[in-house]
Amino acid sequence: MVSLRTFFTPITSVNSRRFFGVLLLASVFVGQVDAQQSIIPRAPQIAATSYILMDAKTGEILVEENADIPLPPASLTKIMTSYVAANEVAQGNVSLNDQVHVSVKAWQMEGSKMFIQEGTQVRLEDLLRGMIIQSGNDASVAIAEHIAGSEAAFADMMNQHAELLGLNNSYFLNASGLPMPQHTMSARDLALLSKALIENFPSHYAMYSEREFTFNEIRQPNRNSLLFRDRNVDGIKTGHTDEAGYCLVASATREDMRLIAVVMGTDSTDARAIESQKLLTYGFRFYQTLQLFENSEVLSTERVWSGKNNAVDIGITDEVYVTIPRGQEDNLVRELVIDETLKAPISAGQVLGNIKISLNDQVFYDGPVVAMEVIERGSFIKRIMDFLHLFFLSLFG
Repeated sequence: MVSLRTFFTPITSVNSRRFFGVLLLASVFVGQVDAQQSIIPRAPQIAATSYILMDAKTGEILVEENADIPLPPASLTKIMTSYVAANEVAQGNVSLNDQVHVSVKAWQMEGSKMFIQEGTQVRLEDLLRGMIIQSGNDASVAIAEHIAGSEAAFADMMNQHAELLGLNNSYFLNASGLPMPQHTMSARDLALLSKALIENFPSHYAMYSEREFTFNEIRQPNRNSLLFRDRNVDGIKTGHTDEAGYCLVASATREDMRLIAVVMGTDSTDARAIESQKLLTYGFRFYQTLQLFENSEVLSTERVWSGKNNAVDIGITDEVYVTIPRGQEDNLVRELVIDETLKAPISAGQVLGNIKISLNDQVFYDGPVVAMEVIERGSFIKRIMDFLHLFFLSLFG
C-alpha cells in the first residue's frame, strides 16, 4: 500500500503558491478553520415550464427545474444555427463576406423576418445579424441553404454538433425553430450550447449584444429586452410560438462571473424578461466564480530519492475555477495528499498525489497533482546512498 502525506490548511489567498509555501516542511495536520456558515436563501420561484441557471465558466448549475425535459424551443433554435455557421466560418468553409443567394423558400418563410428578397444576394454577415438580432426565419433558411445546400442537410449538421456537445435532449428538424413534431431542446442543452458558443466563438457571440440592425432601410430592435434593462446583459436569444410559449436565454457578466439563464414556457414577453432577471440577480448576489489554480501552477516541491535532482515540483497542469457561495473563499480548506516516498525516474505529468478543496462537507474540487518536470535516475552511487538513507530512516522512524 502506498503511504501518503496529507496537508490541511484554510485558503487565505487565491494565489496558491503562497499557500503551499508554508507546507514544504510540514507533514502533520496543521489545523482547520471553523468556517462561518454562509446563508443562501432558497432560489426564487420562477413562473416557467422549465428553467436553469448556470455559471458559464465552471458549468456549475445553481438553479434548475425540469431542465432535462425536451420542449419546443421556438427561435432559441437559432442559437444552434448560428453556432454551426460560426464553426463553418472558423473552419474556413464559408466567409462572412460570402454573397448568399436568397431562394424562394427563404423569401417565403413565415413568422419573423429580416425582409430579404428572393433572387438577391446578401452578405452572410448581414444574414447572421438578421437572424440573431431580428430573429429572421428567412435569414435562417438562407444561411442553412448556403452552408449545407438544403435546410434538411443543415439540420443534420445541427444534430451532429448537438451530439458532439453532449446535448442529450435536443433534436433539430429545421434552422429557424418553427414548430415541427420532435423538434425539441431542453433548458440544460440550451445552457450548454450557449456556454460553448461564448467560449468557442467570442467574436461571433458579440453580435448578440447589438441592440438593433437595419437592413433594406428597415430598422428592427433586438428582441431581448434585457439588453435595454441591464447593462450587464450581453445576450442571448428570445423565442416564441404558441407551442413553446415565451422563452429566453440570457447571459450577463458581473465582475469576474458570467451566468447563463434559460427560461422556457413563460406567459409573455415581460414575464420571460422578469423571470430571467430573477435568476441572474440571485446568482450574482449569492455566488461567485473563484480561480483556484493557474495554468501550470506549482503547488509544492517535494523530496525525490534516487534521482539526478533531489526535488520535484508538483502542481496542476490546467486552470481550475469553481463556483462557491459569495464571501466564503477564506473558509475553503485545501487537502493536499502526496505519495510518501517519491523515487526516480519520474516523468513530467506523472500523477504523484491528489488535492481536494472543500467547505464544511461540500467538495468543490477533487483532482490529481502531477510532476511538473522530468526527474531522471541518478548515478549508481547516488542510488546506493539514497537507498541506505531510506533504510536507516525506516529503522529509526
